[in-house]
Amino acid sequence: MEAKVYNTQGKVTSKKVTLADSVYGVEPNDHAIYLDVKQHLANKRQGTHKAKERSEIAGSTKKIKKQKGTGGARVGNAKSGTRVGGGRIFGPRPRNYQFKVNVKVKRLARKSAFSYKAKAKDIVVLEDLNYETPNTKGFITLVSSLKLENDKILLVLGNQNDQVYMSARNLKKVKVVTADSLNTFDLLNAQKVLLAESSLEKIENILN
Repeated sequence: MEAKVYNTQGKVTSKKVTLADSVYGVEPNDHAIYLDVKQHLANKRQGTHKAKERSEIAGSTKKIKKQKGTGGARVGNAKSGTRVGGGRIFGPRPRNYQFKVNVKVKRLARKSAFSYKAKAKDIVVLEDLNYETPNTKGFITLVSSLKLENDKILLVLGNQNDQVYMSARNLKKVKVVTADSLNTFDLLNAQKVLLAESSLEKIENILN
C-alpha cells in the first residue's frame, strides 16, 4: 500500500512511500497480540508486594479460650488470620511475573498491530525530524498541522534522537520510540502512529 509523506511542518508533499504488505497488510492474529501485550504488562510488574502471615505476626501464641464448654466456636491464638490484627491468610508474596513469548509470535503481534492501524488509516509517514536543539513549540505546530492535538501519538524514529525526544517529552499524549524498541502495547495504545521515513526500512527488516 502507498502512503503520502508529510514534511516537518505537517504539510503533505509530493513524495509517496510503499508500505510493505508483509508488515502492514497481514491478516491480524488477535491471540498473538494478546500474548505479547500480556507479557509486556507482566514484565513491568515489580512483584514486591508482601503481607505478613500468622508466623510473622508479633503476638502471643496462647490459646485464647478452652476448646470446649464455652458454647462458642473454637479459637486458636491471637495471630490467627480470622481475628483482627492477625496474619493475612494466603497473602501476597514477592514473585517474578515475567514469562517468555516466542520471537515469531511477538513479530506476528507487531505485524498484526501495524495492519490494524493501516486498515484504520491511523499511520502517518513523516520526513525525518532534524532539530538542532529541543523544539517543543515546533513539535506542537507539527501536531496541530496534522490535526492530531486530541489524539494519543506514537512517534517512531529510525535512530535515537535526543533533540526530538526532548521536544516531545513534556507532551502528555506523545511518546517517542525508535524502530528497534517498538512494542505491540505502544502501537495499540496510540490512536495515531507517526513513522519517520528512516524508520520504515528498519521496521521491515526487523519484522520480516
